[in-house]
Amino acid sequence: MFPLLACVTYVGLAAAQTSVSSVSVSTAIPSLSVSPANALPTQIALPPKQAWCPSEIFCAGELLQTVNIAHIFPDDKTFADKPTSNPAQVVLASFKNISSSTTYGEVVQFVDDNFKGEGLEFEALVLANFKSDPAFLNNVSAPIAKAFAKTVHGIWNQLIRGGRFREQYYWDSFWIVEGLIESGLFDVVNATLQNFMDELDNFGFIPNGGRIYYRTILRRALPLAEKELKWWDDNRSVQVQSASNVTHKVYHYSVNNSAPRPESYLTDYTTANVPDTLNDTQKAALYAELASGAESGWDYTVRWFAPTSDSSNDGLRSLNVRNTIPIDLNSILYRNHILLADLYGDDNNEAASSHRQTAAALHAAVLDLLWDPTKLAFYDYNLATKSRNSLFSAANFYPLWSGIIPPELLNSSDKAFGYFSSLNLVLNRYNGTFPSTFIVSEQQWDAPNTWPPHQYIVLQALRALPSNITSGALLLPTGNQSTFNLIPEGQLGINESQLPGQPLVGSRGNASTSGPAADINRLNGTVVNGGNATEGEGWGKALERQLANRYIASAFCSWRATGGSIDGLVPRLSPQELNVTQSVNNTGNMFEKFSNLDIDSAGRGGEYVVQ
Repeated sequence: MFPLLACVTYVGLAAAQTSVSSVSVSTAIPSLSVSPANALPTQIALPPKQAWCPSEIFCAGELLQTVNIAHIFPDDKTFADKPTSNPAQVVLASFKNISSSTTYGEVVQFVDDNFKGEGLEFEALVLANFKSDPAFLNNVSAPIAKAFAKTVHGIWNQLIRGGRFREQYYWDSFWIVEGLIESGLFDVVNATLQNFMDELDNFGFIPNGGRIYYRTILRRALPLAEKELKWWDDNRSVQVQSASNVTHKVYHYSVNNSAPRPESYLTDYTTANVPDTLNDTQKAALYAELASGAESGWDYTVRWFAPTSDSSNDGLRSLNVRNTIPIDLNSILYRNHILLADLYGDDNNEAASSHRQTAAALHAAVLDLLWDPTKLAFYDYNLATKSRNSLFSAANFYPLWSGIIPPELLNSSDKAFGYFSSLNLVLNRYNGTFPSTFIVSEQQWDAPNTWPPHQYIVLQALRALPSNITSGALLLPTGNQSTFNLIPEGQLGINESQLPGQPLVGSRGNASTSGPAADINRLNGTVVNGGNATEGEGWGKALERQLANRYIASAFCSWRATGGSIDGLVPRLSPQELNVTQSVNNTGNMFEKFSNLDIDSAGRGGEYVVQ
C-alpha cells in the first residue's frame, strides 16, 4: 500500500518530462583563478607509462599532467572527455610549442585550439518503440505513485550522455537494463548488450563487466560471456586457504596501474603528493589502489581501508582494495556462472556442468571465507591478516540476492531475522533507506549515502528466503531497548552510541542514540513512509514493504523538493521553498544517491558533485 508521502525538507539535478524534445548539451569553459601570465607550479616527476593506456594525449604523460596541474576545469574528468579537434600528431606538436616555463594562459589557449566541447560528439535519438503507458503501470494503483512512476518513465526520452558520466558503465548498465525491460524498451536492451559484445570482440573483456539476458542473441553472446569470465579468472583470481584448511579460488579487484587515473588525474596526483611523504614505490602502490577502488564501483569507502586497532586511517592513502576479497564481486561471479549454466541448458551439457561446478566451488568459498555464523553476516576477507574484516556494509546482502543462502538462515526464522535486523534498525531509526555503511567518512560509499541498487539488492535478498522462514511476526524491542538490541552482538562492528545520529526537524540536535526514543519512525505495524501493514503479514513482507515505500518516498520527495510537479495532483512548491535547494528554475531532479537522514535530499561526499 502507498499512502500520501510525508516529505519534510529539501536539495537538486536532471529534468523530468514526458514528451520528446531537443536537449542542449552544455560544455565546460576553461576558467582561471590566477593571472593567465602566471607560470604553472613545479611538477612532480612524471609517472611511468601505463601499458594499458597508450595514448600520449589522454593517458599518463607530460600533456595530461600539465593540463591537470593548470586545473582549468573544476572537474578533472572534463578534459579527459574532450574529443580532439585536430589529428593527434597536430595536437602533440602544438603542445610541444608551449615553452618550458608554461603559463596558465598558454594551457588554456592550447586546449581551446585543439579540443572540442565534451559531449558534442553525441547525437539525439528518438526512441521509436517508446510507449507512454508501459505495462508495469497496471500494477500501481495509488494515484501519486502511479503518476510519479509514469513521469519517471518519461525521462527515457530526455536522457542524454551528459553531466559527468558520458560513457557506458558495467555497474550502471545492469540497472539501466532492468529499467529498460520494465519500460518495454527491448530494442535498446539488445543494443546495449551488443555494445558490450563489441567491446569483448575488440578488447577481450568488458572494461567493467557485463550481463546476458535474451536467447535471441545467445549464439553470439555465450562465447563472448565465456571470454569475459576467463578474463576474470586469468587476471583477478587468487588462491586462499581458509581457517578450516581448505584452499579456495576467489576473486578481487586489482588494477595494474602506477599512475594517476586519466579521468581523475589531479585528484590522484594530489592524494599521492600532498604531503610529499611517499616514495615512488609507495606512490605507485597507491595509484594501483585508487584504480582498483574505481574498478570496484565503490569509489570510495572505508570498507576498502586497511583495518587498524583504533579505527584510525590516513584517508585514501589507507586503501587496501587489492588485499580484499569482496563479498559482492564473488557473489556476482557465482551468479554469473549459474546464469550461464541455465542459458546453456540441454544444448551444451558439458558447458553447463562446468559452470555449475565452478559455481559450487564459489558457493563453498563464500560461506567458508566470508560468512560469520555467530554474527549472522558476511564480511570481506583480508588477504594480509588472513581473516574476515569486521566492517559491516550493504554488500552483506549480495550473497542472498545471488542465491548463496547460509544453512543457518534456512533453518531458523530468528537467525534469518537477525541477518536482516540492521534493515529493521534503519527503517525505525532513520528517515531514509539502507546506507552503504554505518560509518560517516565523507566518502560517497559511506553513511549517510544510500544507493538505489543496494535497496534493490536488499529487497531481492528478502525475497530469496522461503516464506515459512519469513512468515512470523516482526520482532519488537522490549522494555527500554531499541531495534539496535535486536541485532546479533558484534554484527555492525560498532556500539549503538557510534551509529550516525538522525537529525530532528526544527532542532539543532539528533534523536536519542539509545532506548525506545531512538526509533523515531516506528509506528503501529509499520514505519513512517513505510506503507500500510497488512493483516497476517510476516516480518519478511513487512520489511520488504517498508523499504520499497521508503525508497519511493526518497525518490519522490527529493524530486519534488527540486521542482518536480504533476498537473492536477502534485503542486509545485513555492519559490521560497524551492530556493532552499536552489531549484527555482528546476523541474525535478532524480539523484544517483540519497541521504538516509533526509528523504528530501541528495547524497553527499566523494570526488565529484552529486549527479
